[in-house]
Amino acid sequence: MGEACIIVEYMEPPALSIVIPAYNEAERIEQTLETVRNYLRSQPLRAEVLVVNDGSRDRTGPLVTACAKRWSDLRLVQNPRNLGKGFSVRNGALEARGQVVLITDADLSAPIEEMPKLVDPILSGDRDLTLGSRALDRSLIGVHQSAFREYAGRLFNGLVQLLTGLPFQDTQCGFKAFRREPMLPVLARQRIAGFGFDPEILFLARIRGLRLQEIPVRWSHAEGTKVRLLQDGVKMILGLFLIRWNQLTGRYR
Repeated sequence: MGEACIIVEYMEPPALSIVIPAYNEAERIEQTLETVRNYLRSQPLRAEVLVVNDGSRDRTGPLVTACAKRWSDLRLVQNPRNLGKGFSVRNGALEARGQVVLITDADLSAPIEEMPKLVDPILSGDRDLTLGSRALDRSLIGVHQSAFREYAGRLFNGLVQLLTGLPFQDTQCGFKAFRREPMLPVLARQRIAGFGFDPEILFLARIRGLRLQEIPVRWSHAEGTKVRLLQDGVKMILGLFLIRWNQLTGRYR
């Protein structure tokens, strides 16, 4: 990334931490970081960026490390091995120093320019957690997934509402933000490490009385998704039953 990464030293912790889970993202991680850096340069809010390397088998880790040597607000967080997106999000949030944490996918399918939609309601004190949504205004979708994937997503979200009582239309969008302190007890009780973690942390946040809001965001499908529709889909559905079982048996206390 060369001159795109500029060294600046700060004494005070950042207001915002941007956590990017990454697994085998060597082909696009540099461009993603440059896009995020360029956007942050135009913002008054100071932010750190944490890339959580989930046991990648490519050069994701070394590429981030090289840039971090030239960009003091970029950090690489290493998982001990490939443990899943849910584990990566929790690991990144626990390592974060900002009062607000923004989670975004490495493909930036939700553009980083949509960040204020999620972060501002938290900074103003109106919300504790915000979740980007593709379902509330589908006219904001620039590039759609395949019809089958979209149908599967709607079916899964119907099961989410049925089994967890969550009122949201889209729990799986990888663009979320939360106030870090009240979310720490939620993350401590998180049990699902894979792609099915989203309904769990939303469920736990809601029963703890946190103020949640679903917000429509611009979104475009990017090739290279790591979600395997059949294999991961089955695990995510089983995860919904696990959430209900954990609640009934007191494992979330």
